[in-house]
Amino acid sequence: MRRWPVGIRLPKVPVEAFLVSTAVVALGEIGDKTQLLALVLAARFQRPLPIIAGIFVATMANHSLAGYVGNLIQGAVPAEYLRWAVALSFFAVALWALKPDTLDDGDRPPPASRWGVFGITVVAFFLAEMGDKTQVATVVLAAKFASLAAVVVGTTLGMLIANVPVVLVGKAASARIPFKAVRICAALLFAALGAYALVAGVGTG
Repeated sequence: MRRWPVGIRLPKVPVEAFLVSTAVVALGEIGDKTQLLALVLAARFQRPLPIIAGIFVATMANHSLAGYVGNLIQGAVPAEYLRWAVALSFFAVALWALKPDTLDDGDRPPPASRWGVFGITVVAFFLAEMGDKTQVATVVLAAKFASLAAVVVGTTLGMLIANVPVVLVGKAASARIPFKAVRICAALLFAALGAYALVAGVGTG
């Protein structure tokens, strides 16, 4: 068994921020606009690996930007005001989660071009995620938790958990998802996080 020298402290793993971020986005993404986009991409191009890679890159870029904004908010707003802002934001996203999403014509991917399926997926997914509830949730999570990296990695993993089965299996996967029940669970989780933010404050995890 490897022993660490006396006096060296191992870095604390922000498990809470990572697990909460993963669960919140995985649930919130079910039936979301970007999951519908993943289904359209899979049906149109039938190239699962570049689509999954594109979703990963687009989500990592988008949520890094969202997390950075949340981190700036955490540093700029006094803790007491931030606690209420984060809690109210979670409550607002909880109500948003109850509303079924649709895919607008402007969100649909263009035909394959010289950028290929990977490039089309990155651009389409990044743009569709702008202003989406999972991006807003990432901003709020980054404002709530101290570890930006744990939030971004967790939310990105949550997006993959929700979207990879849809890309691999397509309509057969989405047809078996009880969307209404999942939306209710996601709303309850967001509401619980809002209540938790009021009790525990921000900057933890």
